[in-house]
Amino acid sequence: MIRISIDAMGGDHGAGVVIPALATVASRRPDIRFVIFGREDAVRPELAKFPELADVSEFVHCDVAIQMDDKPSQALRHGRGTSSMWNAIDAVKNGQADACISAGNTGALMAMAKFCLRTMANVDRPAIAAIWPNVRSESVVLDVGATIGGDAQQLVDFAILGTGMARVLFGVERPTVGLLNVGVEEVKGQEEVKEAGRMLREADLASLDYRGFVEGDDIGKGTVDVVVTEGFSGNIALKTAEGTARQIAGYLKAAMNRTLMARIGYIFARGAFNQLREKMDVSRSNGGVFLGLNGIVVKSHGGADSGGFAAAVELGYDMVRNKLLERVQADIDLFHSRNPQGQTSEEPVVGTGEEG
Repeated sequence: MIRISIDAMGGDHGAGVVIPALATVASRRPDIRFVIFGREDAVRPELAKFPELADVSEFVHCDVAIQMDDKPSQALRHGRGTSSMWNAIDAVKNGQADACISAGNTGALMAMAKFCLRTMANVDRPAIAAIWPNVRSESVVLDVGATIGGDAQQLVDFAILGTGMARVLFGVERPTVGLLNVGVEEVKGQEEVKEAGRMLREADLASLDYRGFVEGDDIGKGTVDVVVTEGFSGNIALKTAEGTARQIAGYLKAAMNRTLMARIGYIFARGAFNQLREKMDVSRSNGGVFLGLNGIVVKSHGGADSGGFAAAVELGYDMVRNKLLERVQADIDLFHSRNPQGQTSEEPVVGTGEEG
């Protein structure tokens, strides 16, 4: 059985979205079990609507729910040991669960996860990895908001972490990797990005195929399987892409309703527009995986509907089933055994202020 701990109080909709999502996943995954953390008055009435889910779930009451506008330090101070978010993470640490899923405050979730689970051996900073739709299929992009800034060694670690996730998700034995930069030429970009490129070329790792620098438009093209950057740039890219998708959807809707002929044309092209809508639906790729920790934590978008939250749960399920942690740790250890230059002692800046 694969056991998933759930923070039922996180996100914009709380248990009203989380519980139906879990019922959907349970109907598709007979080997899954849930440990649900939240306030009894919010969770019990929802659970009562899905008797089959209740049969494969354990509920644990928690007095405190972390709010979406809580500062990470505040959440860590007041929510440790008492909140649904903390207890869902702690369940992974103590072996009660194999992965944790939350739609709550991103900064608080990262702060708690790092404090509770700690980073993997030879990993200095965790990263949030997102699944990014592109014209080819999908790619992994990281970091999209865990920490601000990063030196060359941390970018190399992110490349190895992202490669492990791509191997699990895409079934590619040697995923292609690119470093996000302002140009593809080797002389361009910040020094830490150029140094990371040199390190990846010289390492010649069997687990990844380093293709050099990529630019912003290469993410949508699907030029590589894994795009690596630090959290500040990655979060801006993510939010820009999400905003652009909604903008285009708005333009299309307005255009289709502008004239009678446009509405008639929409009727004939409805199938194509439905396919486009599915491609642009951010909930299809919902779920950011916190990589580099001694445990699997998946962050669902705060505004996700039940289908989106179900996608995040199934992403965590796949990470466990395919032994992501073991594969990533082996690759990290191999790289550092060949390159024993040590880790930086610089303390990371956790979170980017992205709360949803």
